[in-house]
Amino acid sequence: MLISLTTKLFSNPNIQARTGILVDYHSDEILFELDPDAQIYPASMTKIMTAIVAFDLIKANKLSLDDLFTVSENAWRLSQAGYSSMFIMINDQVSVENLLKGIIIASGNDACVALAEGIAGSEQNFADMMNDKAGEIGMTSSNFTNSSGINDPDNISTVRDIALMSKYLIKNYPNYYELFAEKTFTWDRTGGEPIKQGNRNPLLYKNVGVDGVKTGYLAVEKYSLASSMKKNERRLIAVASGFETKNLRSSQSLKLLNWGFRNTNTFEISKKNETIFEIDTWLGVKPKIKATTKEDFYVTINKKDIRYLTVSLDYKGPIQAPIYKDTEIAKIIVTQKDNTIKEIPLYAAEDVKKVNFFKSLLTSLNYLIWGDV
Repeated sequence: MLISLTTKLFSNPNIQARTGILVDYHSDEILFELDPDAQIYPASMTKIMTAIVAFDLIKANKLSLDDLFTVSENAWRLSQAGYSSMFIMINDQVSVENLLKGIIIASGNDACVALAEGIAGSEQNFADMMNDKAGEIGMTSSNFTNSSGINDPDNISTVRDIALMSKYLIKNYPNYYELFAEKTFTWDRTGGEPIKQGNRNPLLYKNVGVDGVKTGYLAVEKYSLASSMKKNERRLIAVASGFETKNLRSSQSLKLLNWGFRNTNTFEISKKNETIFEIDTWLGVKPKIKATTKEDFYVTINKKDIRYLTVSLDYKGPIQAPIYKDTEIAKIIVTQKDNTIKEIPLYAAEDVKKVNFFKSLLTSLNYLIWGDV
């Protein structure tokens, strides 16, 4: 779930787009939004979902990068129609790996159809798979009707949904996501010299930390871009659409990403099952119990408010034994200017048994006499 931080920020990047959103990858907080739920035609950003469906099947061992698909006339025709293409030929036997590179790097619409038909029998069947996946991810305002994003008034989405989809890709398929950063792809085509094409994402060539994800263009939508930048361990995802020119798509997307890094910081509060908190016990065989969170937790705040950020533990303690693993025993409270911005449950990472009767009695008497356990 994306959480808006926009109201906490006083500056504004003022990007020249029709709709846009900037999200912190780790905390899911929205740093900027411009009509983020406005309907868009996602154009080639659709291909992010095409790749995800294929990656899911590979992960489930239902598809292999080495599998060969035969290129149909339907797929080949898209390489002849003036659209971005991989330039595959009818009856070519093309591997899934090459088709994915043709889709991700060269933005080949012909490769999209060949992959979709090879996986699902028809592009319509494949679009059904795309929509099922969109529902699973939580993309509530999207409908996919084809694998490439080319002209279809019913192939729709929003920048909010595209951001969710981009995060899903990066989080679940970090190794395959590296394909989105590759700058060139050479296809050793049938009946001609090899064709070398560059990645359509202009920000990859600026060496500023951008490693994805996908451009888009349709005459009715103008230029769009889903982009992601990583600096050290922090990552931001920006999606915007309705840029009037290619140059604006590049400059304004970079402006948005840089604005996010310049104005905000993200802090790691807890890593799932890794960050250990120790909490006092009462009548336990151990004086303290280890506790962890069941999710990764991060918080993103405006840089100027860092001095107001506090993190504390909240529990009624000491925690009385016996204590069982996975029982919620405390909370992490994150506050800013005395306002609680996050409450994070902590769970026992181990069992702690109660001491035997005589030791329990002695401890209780000691407490009554000395007020000290």
